[in-house]
Amino acid sequence: MRIERDSMGEVEVPDGARWGASTQVALDNFPAGADRVGRRFIGVLGMIKAEAARVNAALGIVEAAAAAAIAAAADEVAQGLHDEQFPVGGGTFVTGLFQSGSGTSMNMNANEVIAHRAAEILGGGTIHPNDQVNASQSSNDVVPTAIHVAASIAVTTDLLPALSRLSGALEGKAVEFDGVVKSGRTHLMDATPVRLGQEFGGYAAQVGKGRARVEAALPDLLELALGGTAVGTGINAPRGFAAAVIEAIAGRTGLAFREAGNHFEAQASKDAAVQASGALKTVAVSLFKIANDLRWLASGPSTGLGEIRLAALQPGSSIMPGKVNPVIPEAVVQAAIQVVGNDAAITWGGANGNLELNVVMPLIARNLLESIGLLAVAADLLATCVAGITADAARAAELVERNVIIVTALAPRIGYDLAAAVAKRAAAEGRPVREVALEMDVLPEAELDAALDLYRMTEGGLPG
Repeated sequence: MRIERDSMGEVEVPDGARWGASTQVALDNFPAGADRVGRRFIGVLGMIKAEAARVNAALGIVEAAAAAAIAAAADEVAQGLHDEQFPVGGGTFVTGLFQSGSGTSMNMNANEVIAHRAAEILGGGTIHPNDQVNASQSSNDVVPTAIHVAASIAVTTDLLPALSRLSGALEGKAVEFDGVVKSGRTHLMDATPVRLGQEFGGYAAQVGKGRARVEAALPDLLELALGGTAVGTGINAPRGFAAAVIEAIAGRTGLAFREAGNHFEAQASKDAAVQASGALKTVAVSLFKIANDLRWLASGPSTGLGEIRLAALQPGSSIMPGKVNPVIPEAVVQAAIQVVGNDAAITWGGANGNLELNVVMPLIARNLLESIGLLAVAADLLATCVAGITADAARAAELVERNVIIVTALAPRIGYDLAAAVAKRAAAEGRPVREVALEMDVLPEAELDAALDLYRMTEGGLPG
């Protein structure tokens, strides 16, 4: 152990640690947990600190050599070279995510690691984590900035492409299955016919709309709190500092980040994160519905619906030989449920913007980034699953032929009551609707055949 000092006194720190007193105190104060904010967040903290150091040098706030060393050390953090040095809420350790609501401990963890490494780069001397690494900044504007930057990168590089791949896979199956006529179902009960391709086209549209909803949340995430410092007034930050750092971050990421129009809103509220999480929740609900439908459509296969076949990936039972389960849809369902839970926590966290600062930022950061990551993985898993789906056209035809609700197509010609009588008799006698309707002489045979054309029923309008 070695002795480190901060404004509150002396603290023992492990010899091999690059962090300092503030980080160690956080480790002592906050209990270990099974959650972390993640690598991307740490990398973004490194990016912010690197660009802040360069701007501080240009503005004469930090001496050039020290700033260059800080920037170099921070770039190493951005590249993931020191993840093991971030025990507070991230990195390879899983300790203390739930800490000061501003994320001060995470920010100071970055400041201390970067200061220690910068001193090594300089070959000796001291770099101060507050006066130099954190110059012109506060945890209160750095952490919300990191949340927005990390979430924006994750959405654009991971989630949106995954949703595009999923919608493409679904659109491909919509075309492939367009000729498969099957029984529609409402309330899980027989309904008028649809084409299997129409069902998959609906799924593709759901995913496409979800992607658009997530994209619509991006503009507010691209607005950054940096420059507000402690309470939104910008105290201790020189004019032009935030704009220059944000411009550099935009250049590094290729995303159009901009300084917040109102720093008090940017730090006191987390409405942009709540909005983004709401869009993610909607996507999760869509993926849940699609995955669950695939489970229903593939159910059986002998005693269920069995209208589609999913690729067999692994044995489904430790006791029932030959059983194969819809494991990918089930995984997607669980991911979707977690995202909905994350959204509930983010929503309540967003409500805790007390006066000039939101004090649930570590939780919001963790949940938002996890939701984006879960949905990206789930969408890609589901796309792979969809690609392996085959249709059982014979089974679909068998079921739709037994569906008495096709009598609906006769109602405009023979009236609801007579059509209901045909349906009841067909169901009671276990006979096809056409056969019963012909026997009851409700329509001439040619007219009856035109009205009961199953494919035509899927195209809407009145029967020919």
